[in-house]
Amino acid sequence: MRIALAQLGSTTDPQANLVLVRDAVATAAAEGAELVVFPEATMCSFSRRSSEVDEAFDGPWAESVRLIARESGVTVIVGMFTTADDGRVHNTLLVTGEAEVRYDKMHLFDALGYTESRHIAPGHDLVSLPLGDARLGLATCYDIRFPDQFTSLARGGASVIAVCASWAPGPGKVHQWRTLATARAMDSTSYVVAVDQAADGDPDEPGLPTGVGHSMVVDPTGRILLELGTGPEVALIDLDAELVAETRRALPLLGH
Repeated sequence: MRIALAQLGSTTDPQANLVLVRDAVATAAAEGAELVVFPEATMCSFSRRSSEVDEAFDGPWAESVRLIARESGVTVIVGMFTTADDGRVHNTLLVTGEAEVRYDKMHLFDALGYTESRHIAPGHDLVSLPLGDARLGLATCYDIRFPDQFTSLARGGASVIAVCASWAPGPGKVHQWRTLATARAMDSTSYVVAVDQAADGDPDEPGLPTGVGHSMVVDPTGRILLELGTGPEVALIDLDAELVAETRRALPLLGH
């Protein structure tokens, strides 16, 4: 499977971010990508209240992403905000293209002085889907700190797990991001495709950056196969599905 990591710096304008999505998908499709993974909050940076931009899962912003995926012939994962029943919003991953699913972030970042649950309603279900010869699991940002989510996805058949993040900058945050992505790949003996917001955002956009960059791909043995820098970038990599099977035969952690 050829996967593209689309590390971008979302603005607070959902329409401007659609242009970023369209351009990145076009670049990836031209290089033969089957799947393009964008960060959490692709729809709108966390510099703006998510309740100001949320919409239905079949709303106009999501429909525009679906059209981009159809026209390019690729599957796309983007982070967006969807309306919840209790006045909050869901932090949602939209997967559209060859398959169509949604994942609502389960683990909310009520930590380090921040209370995400004040405005985000949690999801309750693990989500994975067949894609090509693989099964793809989904996770969002803070989820990466919870090994059980990754091992449960792997036991359900996932061999690739996409983690879409807006990993807030701070002391030691790049080290934590890299360590957690590596650990979750080893825990689940899966590929982890971890895509973060760029650290180098629009200098005219207040509140940015909302990420550290360093999007990466880690193989099921814990090797970092690809790691980006801090700026906006689209990078492609080919994943070998057989490596997951070989690793799980040699190191049957999930069975143990």
